[in-house]
Amino acid sequence: MAEEPRGPSPRLRLSLIAGAIVILVAGALTAGVLLARPTDREAGQPTSGTSVGPRPTPAPAVTAPGATVPPTASLAGLPLWPFADEAGVVAWQRDFHSEGHQPWHLNADLTALSFTRSYLGYTNVDQVLAAVVSGRSARVTVGFDNPNGDPVTSAVLHLVRFGGGADVPWEVVGTRDTTLTLTSPAYGSTVRSPVTAGGLITGVDESLRVQVHSLSRSTPVGAVDGVPAGGDRAPWQVAVPVTMPSGHGVLTVAVATGGQSTDIERFAITGVRY
Repeated sequence: MAEEPRGPSPRLRLSLIAGAIVILVAGALTAGVLLARPTDREAGQPTSGTSVGPRPTPAPAVTAPGATVPPTASLAGLPLWPFADEAGVVAWQRDFHSEGHQPWHLNADLTALSFTRSYLGYTNVDQVLAAVVSGRSARVTVGFDNPNGDPVTSAVLHLVRFGGGADVPWEVVGTRDTTLTLTSPAYGSTVRSPVTAGGLITGVDESLRVQVHSLSRSTPVGAVDGVPAGGDRAPWQVAVPVTMPSGHGVLTVAVATGGQSTDIERFAITGVRY
């Protein structure tokens, strides 16, 4: 009779059982890790590994007192009106796209007139006499009709497109001066109170009004009226006490002359920082 084959020894059976247990445990752990790990899409990552989630907002740059801040990269000049910064532009674009809020921001002529009449307060300057738009820049001539009905130029405003994306609004950044100039303080300089304003004027028996405006206030933060001036490119100068707003930002310094045929005949502006 043939001898029956012997089974594995007890020690070998224990080793095989232990090995099987180790394999089962390792497989279970691996499956658990794979189940618990979020996929690339769930984690906000594309399959390439580049993040598509929101990027962290950088901290705002802090400028030391008295330092001159360069103009915003997307703005050729200082933001005088109606937006103080690109955040304001983005907020308006959002409202405009959802509710059609203030569409006049897209019109250089209407923006120039609103700046002249509403912000500066020169309500008699109520016409656009000419406008030249070239790309992101515009020159808008504003004025009025004299008592004879003839158009009179008050100023040539310089506007630029401010911001990016769709529906980029217009921003006033300065004027092109001729017979009434405002050369002090220098454009883009940093000022303190009192602000010394000055320039040149051509005219007879002029009476100048100098005002300082801030986007954070509904009324001028400084003003001097009745400054006598006149001559052929004659210099004028006056110190204007200013109640500076808190923090830092941009001011608009404006000089105007008038009173013979109407309240405001000519004006010029410049932009400064405080």
